[in-house]
Amino acid sequence: MPLKLNLDSPDFVAQFQALVADTRDVESDVSGVVERIIADVRRRGDAALFDLTDQFDKVTYTSETVRIDPGAMEKFYAQCREEELEALKVAKSRIEAFHRHSMPSDFSFTDDVGAHLGARWTPIAAAGIYVPGGLASYPSSVLMNAVPAKVAGVGRIVMTVPSPGGALSPLVVAAAYIAGVDEIYKVGGAQAVAALAYGTETIQPVDKIFGPGNSYVAEAKRQVFGQVGIDMIAGPSEILVVADSSARPDWTAIDLLSQAEHDPTAQSILITDDETFADAVIAAVEEHLKHLATQETARQSWETYGAVILCGDLHGDAPALIDALAPEHLMLACRDPHRLFDAVQHAGSAFIGHFTPEAAGDYLAGPNHVLPTSRRARFSSGLSVLDFMKRTTFLELSKGALDAIGPAAVTLADAEGLSAHARSLAVRIGQEPAGQKTAPDDTT
Repeated sequence: MPLKLNLDSPDFVAQFQALVADTRDVESDVSGVVERIIADVRRRGDAALFDLTDQFDKVTYTSETVRIDPGAMEKFYAQCREEELEALKVAKSRIEAFHRHSMPSDFSFTDDVGAHLGARWTPIAAAGIYVPGGLASYPSSVLMNAVPAKVAGVGRIVMTVPSPGGALSPLVVAAAYIAGVDEIYKVGGAQAVAALAYGTETIQPVDKIFGPGNSYVAEAKRQVFGQVGIDMIAGPSEILVVADSSARPDWTAIDLLSQAEHDPTAQSILITDDETFADAVIAAVEEHLKHLATQETARQSWETYGAVILCGDLHGDAPALIDALAPEHLMLACRDPHRLFDAVQHAGSAFIGHFTPEAAGDYLAGPNHVLPTSRRARFSSGLSVLDFMKRTTFLELSKGALDAIGPAAVTLADAEGLSAHARSLAVRIGQEPAGQKTAPDDTT
């Protein structure tokens, strides 16, 4: 059974704090192994990449066979069912439209002293997308990473996907083809991350790496950060559903299970003001589980990490609980959901109303499904075009503008003891820095 909490219980605060503090990230000490893999790829390039792929994926590649060329992409595309391809195209179109609306604007202005200031946005030159591989893989993740990169104007999009035993999902390759991925390499693991970061003879390095993976991939992304950028470190999936008696218990139950089926360490939480409704949802979960192919995983997640929280006033009590949990996915299936949404500060993505299942967002609704987990929605956001761009600020001063603001800048430079800074300003405005040392007299 999931954990049941009641806001009126005397021990609620302690129990809720324990729920919030509980970490579900799988702690694996793989840092040493990953460090050696990265060093090997840096030292031996292709040779290390292919040796490691042979060792872990049991498939042998060369520089001629590791890449899926455009012609091969078309062959994978042709293997997919027409309805699957049409669904991918619908998804691509909707994701693209949403991210086009998310594009930032350049700005500039001239202030009251005549200084011209502003900022412009430009795309990164090359993005690497890591996609989990094999036959059990996710074409939706390809679209969610590649489409905003394309919208942002990234010039080169490189995808790596492991192919254990040589197996690849045609639909994953088709998604890459539809999204406009430029290069695909059939390698994975920490060695693929190293190749994207540092380059090999066959794979040219990128500027930033995106996409989920296992503990080795996550650790590799941590270790190469600084050499390249990374999107985020993803933890187990999570969903928080806020519902009242206006919602259907069976719908609410399957929404909770839609994330529980991802991973045994995923978390599904229900907040409601109706105990009868809560009991009906718990019963409906049991009924749905009987029919799921993912029953074992979903049940383990629900029984180990699931929770039901009862409160007295949904609109009065739920916002603080939501913000403390800072969920990856927030579903609001209640009366006046917009009022509740307006009161919430921390959530990766919100799904508002009875006809907005989170699963729609996972595939094709438009907003990105790459979202912060493990309470990171307190300080970070879901993937967007901004992650594929960087901002350059600029400043242009006339003599009059520098004359107006320069003296204060000289004062601050002197206060920090940075005499070259002070003189750089002072020589332009005819001012002697207060901290300037007098040159010694060599005539005596």
